[in-house]
Amino acid sequence: MADTPTPTAAKTLAPPPRSVLRDPVFLRLWAGTTASGLATWALPFVLGLAVLHRDLGAAGLGLVLAARTAGFLAAVAVGGVLADRHSRRTVVLWSALAAGAAAPLLAAGLGRSLVLMTFAAALAGAGQGACRPAFQALTAETVEPGRRQQANAAMTMAVRGSTLAGPALTALLAAFLDVRTLLLGVGLLWLVAALAPCDGSVVAGEGDAESTGEPATEAAARAGIRPGFRAEFLEGIREARQHPWFLAGLGALVAVIALGYSATSVALPLISRDRYGTEWVLAAAMTAYTVGALGGALVIARWRPRSQGWAALAGLGAYGVAPLSLMLPVHPAVVVAAYAVAGIGIELFNVPWFTATQREVAPDKLARVSSLDFLVSYGLAPIGLALIAPAIERFGVTAVLAACAGACFLVPAAAALVPTARHFARTAPVRAD
Repeated sequence: MADTPTPTAAKTLAPPPRSVLRDPVFLRLWAGTTASGLATWALPFVLGLAVLHRDLGAAGLGLVLAARTAGFLAAVAVGGVLADRHSRRTVVLWSALAAGAAAPLLAAGLGRSLVLMTFAAALAGAGQGACRPAFQALTAETVEPGRRQQANAAMTMAVRGSTLAGPALTALLAAFLDVRTLLLGVGLLWLVAALAPCDGSVVAGEGDAESTGEPATEAAARAGIRPGFRAEFLEGIREARQHPWFLAGLGALVAVIALGYSATSVALPLISRDRYGTEWVLAAAMTAYTVGALGGALVIARWRPRSQGWAALAGLGAYGVAPLSLMLPVHPAVVVAAYAVAGIGIELFNVPWFTATQREVAPDKLARVSSLDFLVSYGLAPIGLALIAPAIERFGVTAVLAACAGACFLVPAAAALVPTARHFARTAPVRAD
């Protein structure tokens, strides 16, 4: 008697990947990142209210904000090394707690001690700077590769959303609370940033970068020798140099921030006042930029262009339409539309840029490479702001805007010619049929 054939099991399709927004571990990380972004944005605004209430002078405000920037730049590189040497979650915890501790010190020094406020602002900046590369690396630990672009888009949407809604919310709270209480509220936001994230379970997947050879830090650790900070930071620089697309993209980003963004930051208020005779153009353009960025993040959360690097650099270059719109006496609606386009473009760059860094950089060096990104882009921005105003006085606003618009268009285009820039990857991705 013949054996009865066993029925063939029905072929089951793999379920579609669950949305990252339904992952409680990611949502906790998202909440922490959002709280840190809101606290970072809120502090200058609250200190501005202190100037209006005459608790702080204009010169004191400049000193306090400069101290915060100095603290950020000093700590961001250190934070990258620490986040690669120790638990990223631990670095986020202590960095955010340090930034939170600065809030009551600022409140205590308000109207009493500018020295105390300057120290506290530097501490707040240091906590913020140390958090940034750690959050970036923790995202790669928490989210598997296939969902990281959606995760990075969700992160940037939260930051842009808080920027859009923040002024109205803070102004509303200021009607009921004094400046010291608002400063303590900033400290509470940092407390949320410290406590909300949980340890990321390290995920690996196809397309993740692997270290090439044994890292010097690991070899030294096995030999019982702890390399110094300088050696570990230089190791991160060596890792960055292995990715030509990263160096090219970082150069393009610096050009757009230091020239394009700085020029428009200085020129837009002047043109809004002198050409259009109203502050409405300034407010509408900045709002359009944020709304455009939100729209760009929504698009790039799902869009996967075939040449992702080229598309991202084209989005970055689109910022050039902002200074271009300020050169000619166009209708105010053209300026507002140009800023919306610039906002869309900047997120079409940011999200793939962060995602590619998390995918391509060796995991044990990710925080250091991310810190290099923040250090260079944030560090050169104040230099651009400092030079733009004298350049406008010397050459005129039209000539400066034309030069900056040209840089915004040409530098990303040149970056696109660099090998590996087309896909922000060492090898072209394999696309499913």
